[in-house]
Amino acid sequence: MSTSLVKRIVCLANSRKLSGRCIAGKEVLPDGRLGGWVRPVSDRENEEVSEYERQYEDGSDPRVLDVIHMPLLNPKPRNYQRENWLLDPECYWEKAGQMRPDELEPLVDQASPLWINDYSSYNGLNDRIPIEIASSLNHSLRLLRVSALELVVDQPGMNFGNYRRSVQGRFQHYGTDYWLRMTDPVYERQYLQLDNGIYAIGGCFLTVSLGEPYQGHSYKLIAAIIGP
Repeated sequence: MSTSLVKRIVCLANSRKLSGRCIAGKEVLPDGRLGGWVRPVSDRENEEVSEYERQYEDGSDPRVLDVIHMPLLNPKPRNYQRENWLLDPECYWEKAGQMRPDELEPLVDQASPLWINDYSSYNGLNDRIPIEIASSLNHSLRLLRVSALELVVDQPGMNFGNYRRSVQGRFQHYGTDYWLRMTDPVYERQYLQLDNGIYAIGGCFLTVSLGEPYQGHSYKLIAAIIGP
């Protein structure tokens, strides 16, 4: 039987990742102070977390802002994703409470550029970093507070024969504009039901993640929208 270390985590992302999810949050220490980021990962090749591995005992799925008692085995850093911990697949996660969006301000990371800028994809803006540069980074998660967010629903690959629709988030942070792909399944599902267009969300919190290497780059992703 495995021996777990149980950490108390405020969930700040439950985002899409291949056939599973990418969960991430910040630790709440025993004395009430806030610790660093924690990303539980599986022992599979791409480390996504399955529904079975992340569920509570009643079968429900963790939600953003849940406070979770999370059994973990050991640190499992990978490249720039230094926050990774190997989850214990034999144990349920336990919901210990829930935060309100208006309690998030102390969790916001210090304002600074989102890692390294000036590298953009065909449909993005400051949305990716070459792997050889990203490999020098030592963290991959940020919680931001933005004054205005726009969600763009369209078909970015239409000129290349790909007619699938997607949702992109556009915002300004620390004086720089960002157009990032979104992997928040709740907002994605909601806005894909609407017509193609641009939708103003207003001020909110964003969890931004630096994703797995893909075709020579690491992409900045909106893993969660919290609020307004």
